[in-house]
Amino acid sequence: MKRGKLKLLGFNNLTKTLSFNMYDICYASTETERKKYIAYIDEVYSAERLTQILVKVAEMIGAHVLNIASQDYDPQGASVTMLIAEEEVEKQDVVCHLDKSHITVHTYPEMHPQDGICTFRADIDVSTCGKISPLNALNFLLQSFDADIVITDYRVRGFTRDVQGKKIFIDHRINSIQNYMAPKLRYKYDMVDVNVYQENIFHTKMLIHDFNLDNYLFDMKEAELDRKEGKRIRRLLKQEMYEIFNGRNLPAIKD
Repeated sequence: MKRGKLKLLGFNNLTKTLSFNMYDICYASTETERKKYIAYIDEVYSAERLTQILVKVAEMIGAHVLNIASQDYDPQGASVTMLIAEEEVEKQDVVCHLDKSHITVHTYPEMHPQDGICTFRADIDVSTCGKISPLNALNFLLQSFDADIVITDYRVRGFTRDVQGKKIFIDHRINSIQNYMAPKLRYKYDMVDVNVYQENIFHTKMLIHDFNLDNYLFDMKEAELDRKEGKRIRRLLKQEMYEIFNGRNLPAIKD
């Protein structure tokens, strides 16, 4: 049943922040291939491409872009910070929005020189206040990065007041971030929730459900590997994925 609009005393001071740690895992057999993978990631997720994604996010949540700062790094990685507002503002009003709404992304490509595992991480924060909600961009961001592992946090901070002056600490219904995910994404991942409802903190960990080795090999195919080598690489990749998903080192997995 759809609820009517919540009548507030003034501006909605609730701050809603949606944060992601997204991971892409890959295996590259030689140092040359690993460097090529890092270069590929730097090209696909350059500051220019990340800016395009964040501009689309701002459009989706109904925010107006105030300012964009972007940077590619040497030897690898990129960052984009975007200041946004609920409504269009004149230039002299920008300062009052600096600590209210923003979108940021930082990338961290890295490789393990001993075992061939390469990991790409993107950290994304969408923080808003007022009527706009970062949850409106949840599915778009998950689809844009198509990650193997996603650690997602959503938190509502502060309070606003209704017309009688009563404090409101959350202005929408939610018991899990999964409530706002498209069905095809929920089916794609195995997920675990750790939520603190009393504090309006919601945490969901996502691990891709289907494992096809060809999706994790850079510039090679499983058919090119002998059976023993294929099993070794599969074990290394799964070890990496399970440890990132669980946030700790784990005993070596068995075939």
